[in-house]
Amino acid sequence: MAALGWLTPRRRSATARSVLAGEAAAEAARKTSLQLEREREEASAEPPAEPEFPVVGDVRAAAFFDLDNTVMQGASIFHFGRGLYKRKFFQRRELARFAWQQAWFRLAGVEDPEHMQDARESALSIVKGHRVSELMSIGEEIYDEYMADRIWPGTRGLAQAHLDAGQKVWLVTAAPVETATIIARRLGLTGALGTVAESVDGVYTGRLVGEPLHGPAKAEAVRALAAAEGLDLGRCAAYSDSHNDIPMLSLVGHPYAINPDTKLRKHAKEREWRLRDYRTGRKAAKVGIPAAAGLGALAGGTAAAVALHRRRH
Repeated sequence: MAALGWLTPRRRSATARSVLAGEAAAEAARKTSLQLEREREEASAEPPAEPEFPVVGDVRAAAFFDLDNTVMQGASIFHFGRGLYKRKFFQRRELARFAWQQAWFRLAGVEDPEHMQDARESALSIVKGHRVSELMSIGEEIYDEYMADRIWPGTRGLAQAHLDAGQKVWLVTAAPVETATIIARRLGLTGALGTVAESVDGVYTGRLVGEPLHGPAKAEAVRALAAAEGLDLGRCAAYSDSHNDIPMLSLVGHPYAINPDTKLRKHAKEREWRLRDYRTGRKAAKVGIPAAAGLGALAGGTAAAVALHRRRH
């Protein structure tokens, strides 16, 4: 049997090198096992959901909405002008000018500073000498007649989400603050920042206080309101259709481009801002309809309205 001893493994004492090798192998196995376990967990886990927004109960957050073509289709000042014409505040010539301005806004899809300035001057000249209370009362009627049906449901839903989260929601617009306040109240929003027309003893003078709330002025208004309200702009949201409002959108942590014009769409995509487009159709120039044809059709509609007005009166 002794001859077979060579078949039986002999026990040899572990050297320092063999101990080190064994420990290293065990440690590598442990790390590999943990890595494989993590990989299995990641493969089976659902992708992480986006954080809830707006955050419920975050009282240091608020939302700021542009009005024209963001909350409402078209320009509120033009709709207001139509209502004033119906009440004989001005003559047919001014109606034609308002119609042309509205046509430009609808076809171009952007706020042209020259046209908007012309519209503001028209409105100021029309309301000059009238009482603020009178225009507020008429504004309520005009909202029902010309504005209520032009609210974008999608944008209205975004505003309601902030309200449901317990946050304040403000309109920020170059429109007269009285008009903006009426719209904010009708939509159940917190309030409105708008252009202030000068009044003395409750009567409009036909002048503005400062300048229209437009472009950088909107951003300054939002900044001032946030400071007064104790808001953290990094947790706030802003919504607009116009590249003119990039200063306001850039102030907040959650900027949204709503029904954006070409420049804002490009800017928003470059910065990965969220976009929403609630328009059912594109601008005339983008669907192959010549701009002149579009203007001709609208001019024809205006002429028909004037003719009907003549027959009735």
